[in-house]
Amino acid sequence: MDIAAISINLSQMKLCQQVGVSVLKLAMDSAETQCADLIKILEQTVNPHLGANLDIKA
Repeated sequence: MDIAAISINLSQMKLCQQVGVSVLKLAMDSAETQCADLIKILEQTVNPHLGANLDIKA
């Protein structure tokens, strides 16, 4: 195997790794945005008056 072929293979492997990392970053950003939106929705649906008082008679 010559030096040029090794160099090309290493460059292709590096490119594949960089593409994989970029795709993972995009997925993480998307998941972070979705989680933030879900938290906002959950905060809006919480009724602060429910569960504050408990009436028990024996």
